[in-house]
Formats: sequence, structure tokens, C-alpha cells
Amino acid sequence: MIQSGYQSGFGNEFATEALPGALPQHRNSPQQVAYGLYAEQISGTAFTAPRSHNRRSWLYRIRPAAVHGSFEAMDSGRIVGRFDAPAPPNQLRWSPLPMPHAPADFVDGWVTMAGNGSSEAMNGCAIHLYAANRSMDGRYFYNADGELLIVPQQGRLRIATELGVLEVEPQEIAVIPRGIRFQVQLPDGAARGYVCENFGALLQLPDMGPIGSNGLANPRDFLTPVASYEDMEGDFELVAKFGGRLWRAPIGHSPLDVVAWHGNYAPYKYDLRHFNTIGSISYDHPDPSIFLVLQSPSDTPGVDSLDFVIFPPRWLVGEDTFRPPWFHRNVASEFMGLIHGAYDAKADGFNPGGASLHNCMSGHGPDAATFDKASAADTSRPHKVADTMAFMFETRTPLMPTAQALASPQLQADYQQCWAGIRKFFRPQP
Repeated sequence: MIQSGYQSGFGNEFATEALPGALPQHRNSPQQVAYGLYAEQISGTAFTAPRSHNRRSWLYRIRPAAVHGSFEAMDSGRIVGRFDAPAPPNQLRWSPLPMPHAPADFVDGWVTMAGNGSSEAMNGCAIHLYAANRSMDGRYFYNADGELLIVPQQGRLRIATELGVLEVEPQEIAVIPRGIRFQVQLPDGAARGYVCENFGALLQLPDMGPIGSNGLANPRDFLTPVASYEDMEGDFELVAKFGGRLWRAPIGHSPLDVVAWHGNYAPYKYDLRHFNTIGSISYDHPDPSIFLVLQSPSDTPGVDSLDFVIFPPRWLVGEDTFRPPWFHRNVASEFMGLIHGAYDAKADGFNPGGASLHNCMSGHGPDAATFDKASAADTSRPHKVADTMAFMFETRTPLMPTAQALASPQLQADYQQCWAGIRKFFRPQP
């Protein structure tokens, strides 16, 4: 009964059943549930959170989630849960991860690159790359530390969750809420991409202020799965990420056994190509906040714990304007990735599957070749940045790179050289 299907909208109160009459009417936990199912609630926020922010779903399943063996610690591989190592203020850039030689599924393939805050304090984030070459057969996973924002770069993912199936391809994203159990299949045999693990407030659509009611990511383009289920018994493994490390427990059935559910705490996906880009139509290059897809708010109004920003195809029309991103330093820290094509602020070295980190107040911007080209461009004509998709995880506190990221063979030791060719043009006299 595991099959794909979607419901449209962001944060909606959904109701879906894989068998007719499985969803109770007018009450959440009747004395007896149809089909001999168990009622179970999963809450992603405090019980007393305001109604507008409260996230929870009622699940009607074959067995409760409590039914499994004892968890034992397991090798966490290259997953790192602490971000207290000394970090340099250097600009950093990595080439794409190579595909693994040994068999590695989605969880095996994680490599933690940087992070801040902590899962225990429920603030901050961790940023991972993944490279996998096999499906999670007989193995299921959930993350108690935070919700997962998954950004595929190469290869499709079929993510079967407790609440239904997400089929995700490069230039789409998937968000798996904290605690939701899932299994990743690789239809193309190999896959690579990025994962941002959000420890803080749940991701949400941003307010748009003077932009008004239309633009950016439209709520109706977010898709949540319909109910489907596995009624399957056997010797399986349930892997949990808790407290920054991995744990395993035996489980004698598939945990993807939810026959019906209703609520607003659920996985979802979004196609980045549907983003309605907003930009300047007179002069100057606007701040990247106009490309904000999702945000995790902090306790400071107007300042997010985590932003997910994209740089999609768009027209540049500003006259007498330096059109690529300008040179800048800012209080936020930026971890960038490239899904497809080329990024307009770098001539070379930043490849699909690669990453860069520009921490708090580290100067960055276009390389010398891009600066020279943009400075001489004819800005009386519009220019389309086409066939590209880059993104940024932006945080309000520094992102501390892990020791393995700083020692990685993919770290580009000569990254700073991209600015070495920038020349002095200063003329004291007009």
C-alpha cells in the first residue's frame, strides 16, 4: 500500500486515509479505532503553543511507535554533533564529495561540514553533505535532534515516511519534521546533495512586508503526501539520531504503518523552479533576503536562526549597476551550495555538489574575472541569469566547520586566490 500522492498547501490541517473509514470522525482518540488501529499523536511544538504556531498530527497506525527493541549506540560514521572546535575566519570552499566506493545508504553517506548551537538546547543547525549508492533496505531512520531540510543535487530520492511518500529530484527540496520515521530509496542508483538539520523553531514561509500578498514561494506549491502504509513483518533496524549521535534498535515490523492521519505536522516537498523571483527594475542589486524560501525564526524579531535562500534563473535589468552580488561583509554566516549550472558571482571553482562557507564578517564577493566582466558589461540591455540553481543556508551565529571538513581532501586550499587578481584602480585625481 506504499504509493505516491500529494496534498497542496503549506502548514494546512490535512486529513487523509489509505483505507475508507480509517480516519475517526469528530474525535481524535475514540475508544476503538477502525480496522483495529492505534491512535497516536506526534507533536512538533509545545502542547500550549499558540494555535497559529501549533504543529501536531494524529496518526492511526497498525502498531504504536513505542513497539521496538532497546536502542544501543552505534558508529556515527562522519556525523558530528558538537561544534566547539576552533575555527579560522578564512573563506572556505570545497569541491563536490566523491561517490563512495563501499556500499553506503542515505544515512551512511552523511558528512558533517559545519554547525552551531546544539540539539539539546534546540537552537542552531548542523549542515551535512551526503553521497550514497544504495537504498535503505530493511532500515528506517528518524531524527530526534531537529527537522531535516534535504536538497538533492544528483540523483532522485524516494522518501517513504510514516505519513506518505515524497518523490524528490534535484531542484526540489524535502523537509522531514523532527521525529518522523522514514526510509530513502535511490531510483537512480546513486545520489548526492545537502542536508540542513534545523535544531530551532520549525521552518516556515516568511512574511513579505511591502512585497504584498504575491511572490516568493507560493503556499499552494508545497506538497504533502497522502496516507499510505506498509504492513510488513521481519527483522529490521530502526536508527535514531539523538543527542548528536546515532543509535540502533531492532524492530520486527515496518514503522511506516500509518493507515490514516490528520493534522499539520507532516513532511513536505517544494520545487524550487516554482519560486517567483522579486528583483530591482531600476538600479542597484537588492539584498539576498528577496530570495528567501523558508525561515526558522529566532527570539529576536526580524532576525532568523536559519534562512534558506535560493538563487534561481532571473532577469537582471538594473541600469548603471554592478549586477552580480557586490563585495560584502555581514553579521550573518553563509554556507552556499550549487545544485545546477553556474553561480553568477564566480567564474570557476564553485561546482555543482560543492560548497563554500563565509563566516561572520569574512569579506567575500565576486572573483576577479567576474568583477572585470560585470564592470564592462552593457547595462542598457537586460541580461538573463539562466540555467542555474544555487542556494544558501544563512545563520545568525557563526558556523563552526568540523575538523573533518577542514582536513577534507575536497577543501580548496587556494580558494583565496580567486581574489588575488583584483587590481588597484584608485585615482586620486578625477
